[in-house]
Amino acid sequence: METEVIGDDRFGDEAYQRLFDEIMSDLNKAVLIDRAKLVLRPDVPLFIFSIALKSEPTLKTIPDVCNVRAEGESIHLTISQERYAPAILSALWGKYGRRSVFQQTRFDLDVSGAKEEDIAAMVVSSGEETKREILGALWRSMPEGIKNRRVLMDGNIITVVATEEILLPDMMGEGRKIHASMGGAADV
Repeated sequence: METEVIGDDRFGDEAYQRLFDEIMSDLNKAVLIDRAKLVLRPDVPLFIFSIALKSEPTLKTIPDVCNVRAEGESIHLTISQERYAPAILSALWGKYGRRSVFQQTRFDLDVSGAKEEDIAAMVVSSGEETKREILGALWRSMPEGIKNRRVLMDGNIITVVATEEILLPDMMGEGRKIHASMGGAADV
């Protein structure tokens, strides 16, 4: 993840970059982020955090996150992306009941009485959860006491414009410029 900090305090800018990178890494969001731009103007106060994700979070079905194969009267799943395991179990339990879903190991499941095409159509993530998680991580990385926040989001670009005071039109204008410089639409 490439992080650019725009501010007036060289020492503070470097420290904030390290803090931002650590928070994103600790929350396992750094792997999703291609680059970030942080505008730090505590004298105003104005903070603009903009990120470009490596790809836009999209709808995920069970075959997107598992290997699926038919075995006799059941379907065997091997979870390949662990972060979706709770959603996979929840979806399967909701459709087939807990008695029909046998968890052999942490990553291996058998579903009795299931059809492969039904499992293939099951959605485990809409992509919106990922965006909410990333947005939450951005908010955690901002200074405490920030009251007013506006989110600009389109495609794989997420920008937060924040201040402790009234969010003025010129502040939003600067946020839109940063958002556009990251590849987002200027009219969001």
